[in-house]
Amino acid sequence: MRVFLTGATGFIGSHVIPELLHRGHNVLGLTRSDAGAQQLEAAGADVHRGDLERPETLASGVAAADAVIHCAFDHDFANFVENTRKDERNIAAMGDALAGTNKPILITSGIGIGTPRNGGPATEDVLNPLHANPRIVTELAAAALIARRIDVRTIRLPQVHDTTKAGLITPLIAEARRAGAVAYLGDGKTRWAAAHISDVAKLYLLALERGEPGARYHASVEEGVDARTIAEAIGEGTGLPVRSIATEDIERFFGWMAPFAALDMTASSVLTQERLGWEPTGPDLLTDLAAMDHSEPMIG
Repeated sequence: MRVFLTGATGFIGSHVIPELLHRGHNVLGLTRSDAGAQQLEAAGADVHRGDLERPETLASGVAAADAVIHCAFDHDFANFVENTRKDERNIAAMGDALAGTNKPILITSGIGIGTPRNGGPATEDVLNPLHANPRIVTELAAAALIARRIDVRTIRLPQVHDTTKAGLITPLIAEARRAGAVAYLGDGKTRWAAAHISDVAKLYLLALERGEPGARYHASVEEGVDARTIAEAIGEGTGLPVRSIATEDIERFFGWMAPFAALDMTASSVLTQERLGWEPTGPDLLTDLAAMDHSEPMIG
């Protein structure tokens, strides 16, 4: 298949490319820059010029492909709500280009959207339309496409990591450097699900080749790693002190990440592994945190 890949030069997308190519697929990667075009060409992908500010450029990429993997998202958290609306517009534009075809589109979301209302780990068969996370807009946009009988499959991501980057833990380290200490709230028992980037990239391929229309898949390998353990690993690597903080100190130590400090973001992938035959093999989060070079700030 010829696969149109948004976010092709990003952390996730750049790892999805070799998985697709290894299976004999052709990749058409979205980029807005000359540097991005050079990166894509070096990786063996074809180049499609466009950007997230112009939904019509994504629609034209869809028209030139047999399938779509949508990994792109603007991670400027200072404008998080508006960026979810931008994602909604882009998904709608791609949906218009997919209408009347059998082309599948894989949408990227977060595992928290599958958290049951009564608590517990997120599961694939749960979609809470009233979820407080603004990223719910992404899955509501996907649901609108499904209602139009478009083949939509959703990949929900946890904290995706390797030895250079680790989801929200990357900015968490930056905030710890700013505050002069690595903090966790209270007893540090809140947990975040995690997965190695190599396993996540393989899941996108499996969802493309074996996935079902309307299905949601969880890219979580570790159901949850507790906040205190994460903080201690960061402290070990950076040399920063580690401390428990009270609610009134969250903004001081977490900065713009304060809303995430008390979130329990756990997720099961049992159904995903059963349905797709996904067998994760990558290193766990703590192994990667221990192997990171903390002499310099992590890659953003």
